[in-house]
Amino acid sequence: MAEFLSTVGVWIGWAAVGLICIAGILLSCLTLSGTWLVALAAIIAALLSHTAFPGAVTIVIFIAVCIAVEVIESVAGSIAVTKRGGSKAGGLAAFVGGLAGLFLGGFIPVPIVGSLLGMLACSFGLTYLVEWCRLKATDSATHIARGALMARVFVVCLKVATTLGMIAYLAIGSLVD
Repeated sequence: MAEFLSTVGVWIGWAAVGLICIAGILLSCLTLSGTWLVALAAIIAALLSHTAFPGAVTIVIFIAVCIAVEVIESVAGSIAVTKRGGSKAGGLAAFVGGLAGLFLGGFIPVPIVGSLLGMLACSFGLTYLVEWCRLKATDSATHIARGALMARVFVVCLKVATTLGMIAYLAIGSLVD
């Protein structure tokens, strides 16, 4: 009976790893930290696995990748705004607008898509508002806000691609080893 319970526990653990990875993909679509969930899944997989994969090296690499993605996300909006002639306040507006839109978009009755649309719209809108107040020029404010929008799209693509890559590496490594 103990062996059966142990086997069931391992299967539940692996199911949890899979569900955590799926949650990571969904969060990454919203530019939230889905990569960290995949790192957590790797830690759980290491505890469940009786082989060398995933080991400490994989976990450390995953954590380093998570940190790198977070750093890129934190500076992408500001860089995109300032490269287009925007102010630091415009860069902050892009970040704050994206966060606010993420939650406000949740009221759009289409899961994930609503939050994504809200994030993009509010990031653009708040950046536009800040830069228009500063410059009093519609074309310039639009040009700068478009940079904030492109940075948001880049970050979403980066997070989703990174999360999928980490999941693929974890899955293939676990199956091969």
